[in-house]
Amino acid sequence: MINGKDIYDVLAAIIPLYVAMILAYGSVRWWKIFTPDQCSGINRFVAVFAVPLLGFHFISTNDPYAMNYHFIAADSLQKVVILFALFIWHVFSKRGSLEWVITLFSLSTLPNTLVMGIPLLKAMYGDFSGNLMVQIVVMQSVIWYTLMLFMFEYRGAKLLIGEQFPETAASITSFRVESDVISLNGREPLQADAEIGDDGKLHVIVRRSSASSIISSYNKGILQSNNMTPRASNLTGVEIYSVQSSREPTPRASSFNQSDFYAMFASKTASPKHGYTNSYGGDVFSLQSSKGPTPRTSNFEEEMSKIGSNKKNRGGNNASSVSKGNVEKEIEIEDGSKNMEDGEKKSQMPPASVMTRLILIMVWRKLIRNPNTYASLIGLIWSLVSFRWNIQMPSIVKGSISILSDAGLGMAMFSLGLFMALQPKIIACGKSVATFSMAVRFLTGPAVIAATSIAIGLRGVLLHVAIVQAALPQGIVPFVFAKEYNLHPDILSTAVIFGMLVALPITILYYVLLGV
Repeated sequence: MINGKDIYDVLAAIIPLYVAMILAYGSVRWWKIFTPDQCSGINRFVAVFAVPLLGFHFISTNDPYAMNYHFIAADSLQKVVILFALFIWHVFSKRGSLEWVITLFSLSTLPNTLVMGIPLLKAMYGDFSGNLMVQIVVMQSVIWYTLMLFMFEYRGAKLLIGEQFPETAASITSFRVESDVISLNGREPLQADAEIGDDGKLHVIVRRSSASSIISSYNKGILQSNNMTPRASNLTGVEIYSVQSSREPTPRASSFNQSDFYAMFASKTASPKHGYTNSYGGDVFSLQSSKGPTPRTSNFEEEMSKIGSNKKNRGGNNASSVSKGNVEKEIEIEDGSKNMEDGEKKSQMPPASVMTRLILIMVWRKLIRNPNTYASLIGLIWSLVSFRWNIQMPSIVKGSISILSDAGLGMAMFSLGLFMALQPKIIACGKSVATFSMAVRFLTGPAVIAATSIAIGLRGVLLHVAIVQAALPQGIVPFVFAKEYNLHPDILSTAVIFGMLVALPITILYYVLLGV
C-alpha cells in the first residue's frame, strides 16, 4: 500500500530535476541571462560530454551478468508488437505512411529512461529498478536508436531515389557514397550521378552538390536588383530560399500543419510539407516542404537563361502575382492531397540488397560520429570485463569520468529547460495533435507493455516497473532525430516539452493505482 512518505520520497527525487529545468527556462525567458548562441554552446557540451559520460557511468557500473532477461524480453516485445502493427497499417491501409510509422513508434516506445527513468524508478521501487532502467538504456542505445536511424535513412534514400530516378530506379545495381556525405537527411544538397559500368549495369554516385550555393547567389542578386520581397523560388524542382538561407531552409517555429495530421487518416499520400510530393510535371515542389528536394544540375544553364529573360520582360507587379500564384498553387496542392490516392503509382525502387547496403553505409557513418555510441559500447565492454574478472577502474580514470558524469543529470535537465525557453510555443503542433500524441505516449505504450509483460510472465513489482517506465515522458533522442531529418519535429517537440510537464503527476498516478 502506497503511503504519504512513499509519495514524498518520489517527489524528493524528481523535484530537483524540475528545479534545474525551471532555472534554465527562467534564465532565458525571464532574466535574459543566456543568448541563443550561448544556449547552443551549453547544449553542445551536454550532448558531447555530459550525457555520454552519464550513460557510460550507469552502463559501466551495471552488472551485465545479472540482467533480468524476462524484463528485457517484455520491453523488446512491446516495441516489436507496436512496430509490426504500424507496418501492417502502413502496408495494407491507404491511410498509412512511413513517416507516421516512424513518428508513432517514437511516441509509443522510446521514453526518457536515462534522465528521468533511473531516478524516478529508484525512488519508487528501490535500487534494483534503477539497474533495470540501465538495462533498458543499453537496449535503446545499441538496438532501438540504431533501428530508428535505419528507418530515417531508408526514408531519406527513398525520397532521394524517387526524385532523382523516378523511372529507372529498379535498374540501379550499386551506390557509391562519397566520404563527405554523412547522411541522407536532406539538410545538405546532394546530387546523384548515374553511370553505366563496364558490366553494362547502372551505378550511382552520391555526392554533395555545389549548385545550391551558385543558384542561391544568383537568385539573391536578382532579388536585390529588382528590390523584390524575398520569397521561395522553384528552379528545376530545387527549393531555393533567398536572402535568409544559404544551403538549407531557415528553421521555422512550426513546420507541422494540422491538416497533415488529419491527412494521416484520409490518405496514404504524404503531405507536401513532409515529402517530395510534386506536381506540374514533377518540377514544382511545395513552397513550405519540410524536406527540400535534392538539387539537380542537368539543365542549370537553361533555367538561368529563363530567369534572365523573365527579368527583362516582367516588372515588380508581375513578380508579386507570380509569387501569389505559387502560394495559391501550394494551397491547391495541399487541399487536394486527399484526392491523389486514386492516381498514385507505386514508385520503383532498387533491389533490396542494394538499398540495404546503402542504408547500412549511412547508418554506420552516423553511428561512428555519435559520442553516445562510443559511451554505450565502451561502458558495456568494461562492465563485461570488470564484473567477469573483478577488475576495478583506475582511480584517476574513475575520478575524471565522475567529475563530469555527476553533473550530467542536472545539465541534461538544464539543457532541456533551455530548449523549452527557446521555443515560441509549448504546444507547437496544435491542441488536437498534442492530445493525440500524449495519448499515444502515456496510454498506448503502457497498455501494450502491460500485455507483453503478462505474456512473458512478469508479475508483481516487475510488472509495475515495466508499466511505469513506459509512462515516462518522451525521450530526447527521438526528437533530435525528428529535427535532424525534418520529420514531424513539432510533434516530438511538443511531446518532449509538454510531456515533461505532465509526466510527474501521470507517473505518480500510475504508481498509486498499481500499488493499491
